[in-house]
Amino acid sequence: MREVKLLTDEQMRFYVVNGFISVKTELPPEFHDDIYRRTDDIFEKEGNPGNNLLPRLPELQRVFHDPNVAGALTGLLGANYYMHPHRHCHCNPPGSDGQRMHMDGWNRRHHHTRWAMAFYYPQPTPIRLGPTGVVPGSHYNNTYNAEASEELPLCGDAGDVTIVHYDLWHRAMPNSSEGPRYMMKFLFARMQEPDAPSWRHGGSWGAARGGWNHADERALLWNHLWDWHRGCPSANGVNAQVAETSRDLADAHENTALNAAYRLAGTGTRAIPTLTDLLDDGSESVRRNAAYALSAIGAPAVPGMIERLGNDTAQTVEILADIGGGAEEAVPGLVDTLEHDDPEIRRWSAEALGNVALGDPAVVSGLKKHMKDSDGDVRRTVALALAKLGPAAESAVPELSDGLADDNRYARGNAAEALRRIGTPAALNALIPALTTARWCPGTTPESTF
Repeated sequence: MREVKLLTDEQMRFYVVNGFISVKTELPPEFHDDIYRRTDDIFEKEGNPGNNLLPRLPELQRVFHDPNVAGALTGLLGANYYMHPHRHCHCNPPGSDGQRMHMDGWNRRHHHTRWAMAFYYPQPTPIRLGPTGVVPGSHYNNTYNAEASEELPLCGDAGDVTIVHYDLWHRAMPNSSEGPRYMMKFLFARMQEPDAPSWRHGGSWGAARGGWNHADERALLWNHLWDWHRGCPSANGVNAQVAETSRDLADAHENTALNAAYRLAGTGTRAIPTLTDLLDDGSESVRRNAAYALSAIGAPAVPGMIERLGNDTAQTVEILADIGGGAEEAVPGLVDTLEHDDPEIRRWSAEALGNVALGDPAVVSGLKKHMKDSDGDVRRTVALALAKLGPAAESAVPELSDGLADDNRYARGNAAEALRRIGTPAALNALIPALTTARWCPGTTPESTF
């Protein structure tokens, strides 16, 4: 793969505000024409290949090795990102009415970019062909207001790739043409918490932290995310009245409530007791907005979350997972909550331990035991956490090897990635035979079976 072409500060600024960035591949037009033709043929004769999209069309890997695409993914997710085994080809047929506006369903909504989707279009996509419609900036919102939202169609050329925050509201728009519109969706995960900018960062942007004035409605949110991507503590300094501002967390207008959450985060430690109490509020939206504020405060909020671990709901563990690397002090408690009766708490505990990425033997021991968890979502999260630990998870090779036969397809895929990243002879000796057995032959079709 050629050297990647990293995003600029201006492109990262656009992403922080809007939740997506579009780039053009350097592949020739005939490449995209061939992908479109073969995709059309596959749909006509075999149907949608689903998660087998890449082995069915292995040339698609060239799209994600393209310098512009790899550079954009590096900027948003760090150089160590992971192409997740979930992928899907979306066919928007001629005459369709399109989809409803939606968020994809795996993730509970978070503002930090730990997951992203890449949309690849092998054909030119004018408005009549039913492009993907997105709502810029909607990745920060849990609710969708059609009257207040402006949909943007992702029209473009063959070979365009748009990378979106996992939580961005989007849909397939109506296709009024006489032909299908194809879009290949691939899922990517961040594997390491940001500790420095992973794009071409410099100049006046370094001092301005993104350049957003606090008078803008979402400036505090944008500046926090800018700092987080740079691996810096949030530098939002706000002199807010905690009691008065906390009342706005219940505002029916979600943007007002989010602004209040980040104003409270900007006050720092003064707001922690009030925000912690609000995690027990009767309103789900108030609890969620208080959690956003505590996650943005980061490490100073961790001691209070540790105190709640013994008798609290999954939300406390979820906050620690969102704080990520700043939650190292909570690791012993998170190892304990891996044993909780509630699978949601076990899952968030595994995610938190993966985000903290502390290769302590107690962490690895606690995680690897849950490769046999009764819940498939816990197993896939544990395998991903072990993949984030990489070589530090070497003692989990036997459990990950067994995970290659898991009945949860994503637990299997994440176990394979963990073994690859551990990279010892024992890990590779377990991985290679499993991959050989699972090898897909892209030339095998109903018309040519051998």
